[in-house]
Amino acid sequence: MKKVSFAEFGGPDVLQLLDAEEPHAGPGQVRIAVRAAGVNAVDWRLREGQRLGPHPIQLPAGVGLDAAGVVDRIGSGVEGVEIGDPVFGEGFSTYAEFAVLSAWAAMPAGLTFEEAAGYPSVVETALRIIGAVGAQSGQTLLVSGAAGGVGSAVLQIARERGITVIGTAGAANQDYLRSLGALATTYGEGWVERVRRLGPVDAALDLAGSGVIRELIELTGDPQRVVSIADLDAPKLGVRFSGVAGSVPDALAEAATLISQGKLRIPVEKSYSLSEAAAAHIDSQAGHSRGRRVIVI
Repeated sequence: MKKVSFAEFGGPDVLQLLDAEEPHAGPGQVRIAVRAAGVNAVDWRLREGQRLGPHPIQLPAGVGLDAAGVVDRIGSGVEGVEIGDPVFGEGFSTYAEFAVLSAWAAMPAGLTFEEAAGYPSVVETALRIIGAVGAQSGQTLLVSGAAGGVGSAVLQIARERGITVIGTAGAANQDYLRSLGALATTYGEGWVERVRRLGPVDAALDLAGSGVIRELIELTGDPQRVVSIADLDAPKLGVRFSGVAGSVPDALAEAATLISQGKLRIPVEKSYSLSEAAAAHIDSQAGHSRGRRVIVI
């Protein structure tokens, strides 16, 4: 099978499209014929060699966590899924023709594989950080870098929970943020005052890692009311960095419910082939996206 891999840490040029052995589903896992794989910031952060978990990754390594496809192998102990079922979920080395998933759910009706691949990690992250920052119904949550995949999920989930959201993004994405129910403003010079004019802020999320932690603390009045998923130096200012996933199966189940109810929709901004994985990483790292980027097999 074809698989994207890297044998050394570095820039996008270390990614290689290779012939590899097909993976096998172990206990509690399923294997899928991948139809699409989500592109996440964690993909290129790991490729660069950033240590985001308790253990460093071993080289050579595959790329990708999210995928949607058709089940073609089922590991021991797995129930409730059959060969041929369309699913979306999380696993490892998903930039490939076949991948093993450790968490999955049935694809909601009406989604394409391309769309479904964009949900797993971003919805899990959105649910986790909304909980971590403690935003409640009736409060106002500021989201810095709100137009990407995680931001798109946060805005819609927060709206469903009765939380008012102020989102910052580039000028081209202001109408997009408003379409998701947010009060929108641009980042850049004077952004703190523009946020203040929109109202007081109870909690804040840093999704872009653009060096705004001090300003978010200023706006909330408390570093414990700020959570970052993008600035590894945030803890130096007393702000929590959230990088460890919670319950992925629970997140997938909630995502499926919200999608089926028409309360969550994350658009695909751009699709790439396996051979264009490096370009997908370059675009992801540049930011300014609206929704998701995916690899289509």
